[in-house]
Amino acid sequence: MVPLVSILVVLALPVLVLILLNKHRSPKNRRPPGPRGLPIVGNLLQLDNSNLNFELLQLSQTHGPLFSLKLGFQRAIVISSPKLAKELLKDHDLNVCTRPPSHGPLKLSYNGLELIFSPYSDHWREIRKICMVHFFSSKHISSFSHVRKSEVKQMIEIISRHACSSKSTNLSEVILSVASAIICRVAFGRKYDEEGAERSRFHNLLNETQAMFLSFFVSDFVPFLGWVDKLTGMHARLENTFKALDVFFQEVIDDHLDPNTVKQSEEMNMDIVEVLLQLKKQDRMSIDLSYDQIKAIILDIFVAGTDTTASTPVWAMTGLMKNPRVMAKAQEELRNVCGNKEFIEEEDVEKLVYLKAVLKETLRFYAPTPLLPREAIRNFTIEGYEIEAKTLVYVNGWAIQRDPEAWKDPEEFYPERFLNNEIDFKGQDFEMIPFGAGRRICPGISLGMATVELITANLLNSFHWEMPVGMKPEHIDTEGLPGLARHKKNHLCLVAKKRV
Repeated sequence: MVPLVSILVVLALPVLVLILLNKHRSPKNRRPPGPRGLPIVGNLLQLDNSNLNFELLQLSQTHGPLFSLKLGFQRAIVISSPKLAKELLKDHDLNVCTRPPSHGPLKLSYNGLELIFSPYSDHWREIRKICMVHFFSSKHISSFSHVRKSEVKQMIEIISRHACSSKSTNLSEVILSVASAIICRVAFGRKYDEEGAERSRFHNLLNETQAMFLSFFVSDFVPFLGWVDKLTGMHARLENTFKALDVFFQEVIDDHLDPNTVKQSEEMNMDIVEVLLQLKKQDRMSIDLSYDQIKAIILDIFVAGTDTTASTPVWAMTGLMKNPRVMAKAQEELRNVCGNKEFIEEEDVEKLVYLKAVLKETLRFYAPTPLLPREAIRNFTIEGYEIEAKTLVYVNGWAIQRDPEAWKDPEEFYPERFLNNEIDFKGQDFEMIPFGAGRRICPGISLGMATVELITANLLNSFHWEMPVGMKPEHIDTEGLPGLARHKKNHLCLVAKKRV
């Protein structure tokens, strides 16, 4: 018995030493503080995916602007202050410049062949270069101004008909329709938003794809419980969405390859699919531009391009309706600068200083993209804490853009804060990062904002806006839905009155 006890003591000593060392280890080796979790699932059951940015903000108020979570078998940290966002996205950008692998996005993006969800690599850099040179350059964005103008004019005509019949306008639907029409014409060379079965198919596909991007898959966090995704039907739903998406993209490509299809004249701009097919044909790329590659790239344009472009004007109109003083000031600027012009052109928008401040405040206050996900590709230290490779990193833009240490009266919708203020949303000011920062900043900012500004300016120029009968501005809710961009949970329905 004595030798057995001695052996057990000897074997236990190293374990005890490790426990003591772990308890008293130096701060630089400690993980950030965070809420206690449950065995296996960690903190997963404590978080609601539909309201994640709010919940992470509340946790930061308890555990600090840098805290950790355990999401199943995954370690995660959350950043909730401008100071730490700058340290992470500027000083440690190369350490966290990849995306966390997630079952839904990887499947839909042909295993990460595109830009948004692709892991950081030579391949990603080449795809980004293609997009920046051929799609998001100032010249290319300007060349499609006629598309934006024609579609926004059609939007005004639709709302004018509603105004003539005193009919309420569902702005959420109308703005989504014009945003998707613009993106489709730029990307595919035609609209898929006309009346009938094709429109229904298009919108259902768009909505389902957006839902799948941020749907919760158990297998992402607890791999051995992946069977739960099959049991709940999530796996089948993802497969069906991918197949429908692939069929749609193949039809788009086949239409462009069909010699009988009427091609654009040389004087007109090539759409994105046509550009990609020409690049594939030239075979001058350092990567193999396969058809799956082309489908993955246009997926980004199709979903991400529509998502933020559609949600931001809706949030802007929400803020304006809930703040009549701001609405009156924005419309007064339009009258003073543009006079009685029936349509506000893109060159007019550049003179609308207060309108631009309204849109900046919309991006700050409503944060259409509230969470920025990254993943550590190597170990690094921040605030004395050791962050291990493969750790999930969430930058809570919602919390940062409402940080009382960075913003005066952050819970007030106050566009004047951006007048005579150089803070912008282009990734250099870390108290304002609606589109991210560093290597993973959204490359389509200029394209998206050109559309957002034109839509919002003309909504304010053409109409006076009122609440439906029996409703007051304070009745407009500000709940959001999860997604690549944060849309209003309940549609924004208003009554338009033609400007006299």
